[in-house]
Amino acid sequence: MRSKTGWFLAFFSCIGVGLLPGYVPVAAAQASAQAPLPPMTGPSLTVPGIMPGEAMKLVAYGDSRFTDTSNVSDTNPKVRQFLVKQVAAEKPLAIFLTGDTPFVGADAADWKVFEQETSAWREEHLYVFPTMGNHEVKGGYEAGIANYRANFAQLKGYLYYSAQIGNVYLISLDSTQANGAGSPQRAWLQSQLAHLPPDADFVFFLDHMPLMADLQSQIAASLPATNEISLREVIEAAAAKSHAKFVVINGHIHNYERFEHNGVTYLVSGGGAAQAYPILVRGDEDLYRDHDPKKQPPIINYHYLVIQLEGKHAEGKMYRVADAKADPLSVEVRDNFLLDKK
Repeated sequence: MRSKTGWFLAFFSCIGVGLLPGYVPVAAAQASAQAPLPPMTGPSLTVPGIMPGEAMKLVAYGDSRFTDTSNVSDTNPKVRQFLVKQVAAEKPLAIFLTGDTPFVGADAADWKVFEQETSAWREEHLYVFPTMGNHEVKGGYEAGIANYRANFAQLKGYLYYSAQIGNVYLISLDSTQANGAGSPQRAWLQSQLAHLPPDADFVFFLDHMPLMADLQSQIAASLPATNEISLREVIEAAAAKSHAKFVVINGHIHNYERFEHNGVTYLVSGGGAAQAYPILVRGDEDLYRDHDPKKQPPIINYHYLVIQLEGKHAEGKMYRVADAKADPLSVEVRDNFLLDKK
């Protein structure tokens, strides 16, 4: 049994790798700049046949690290496959992936595992909206981007984009490209925020890197980074002027956290089966309180989120794997929250 210090050092060594994927080589940045650019105003994509205010179910989660099932250290293949099937069984309209979908994005074999293990999603005709994580470009930026585009052809080559889904407006950012002040991505984001559709009651943001993080991540990994704090300020300034409810969903931290800050809901959903980051300390800002500091080893939150929307009302639930060592696996609801339009 590991001590608390041992768990903390394990967490630090895990999350300390690849913390700043926003910085890429110049050649990679130039290659990315040649990609199709989404419209500055209006959605890049639209889900047809969904009327504003129509009831819908969304699922959000990520950090699954699809790879060969023989790799049981960087990811938990049993939990990963189980969660994929659970998500399919939920029959949502759409899935929001928070990044680090493959383990090695430049490895076509890892994407092949993703294709095989998520076949149930295609059988259910689910819309899949991803965001770029650092593992999407692990092993080589250009190869990772090529694999990403090939596996998400519905994005039309966009690496950051927006989508209209009934009364939901989705904005997915690319953490592997510059998105600070003066960058093309920041200009696009600000234009999107200035031209939100009037019938959008909810604005969801997907970004792999956390814009809010718990006390442990702040201390151990300096999350959120300066760049993410800047993005948070832009989003919160827009939220204060908007009629819509803003919800930010991030990954990278392989656990679950929930915050409310200046009228914006922040969700960290990185429990898709990647090597777990145990949370030893939860700060006062984290609204998820299901934490027992005396439990050894600490609780692991392999999970996915279900967001049920109807009109201007939205309710979220976090479904956690009850016991990752059990056979068979099962899920339990461990958090409930409202996301009602302002």
